[in-house]
Amino acid sequence: MYFAALLARTEDGWEASDTELDDVETLSDLADLAREASPDEDTVLVLIEQEDAWFGVVRVDGEEDPRIYVSDAAAAARSSYGEILLTDELLGRDPGDDGDDLDALDLDGTEDGESDDAEDGGDGSDASAGSGEAVPHGPVGDAEVLDDLGVSEKELRSMSGDAVGEIAEALGALDVLETVR
Repeated sequence: MYFAALLARTEDGWEASDTELDDVETLSDLADLAREASPDEDTVLVLIEQEDAWFGVVRVDGEEDPRIYVSDAAAAARSSYGEILLTDELLGRDPGDDGDDLDALDLDGTEDGESDDAEDGGDGSDASAGSGEAVPHGPVGDAEVLDDLGVSEKELRSMSGDAVGEIAEALGALDVLETVR
């Protein structure tokens, strides 16, 4: 079971809204959704959790690039919503692995070279699968994403269970979050 909410900081405090992520396919879509929640370009937090498996925080400040923290990348990688957050950049991968695969091919036109490369290509595929398995068990991203809002890196990394509730409580927004839960 998933829960996702938007917390938008306004002049009057935090405002919460639950959100459906069914139409969100990319991090850009998610950032746009967050920006719509705050027309004044205030800070918006997207909080996502999957029961006790993992949670994620996406912070959008106006037109700046989103900042992301995911508590357990391996668990999130098995989730459609987690996959939205686990960008190549966040995982320390070079974007455009397809280009790397093309560079690895030896297209010199020799029959022997091509068959050897086909075998190497198979190894490359295994390496690609291996890089998929290389998603770390544990946190990834910007653990300081909430520092200036009163949630330290240490506190964020130690959260489990109802992390979204713990974050909202630390921000003084638990009451407004509970209205959408």
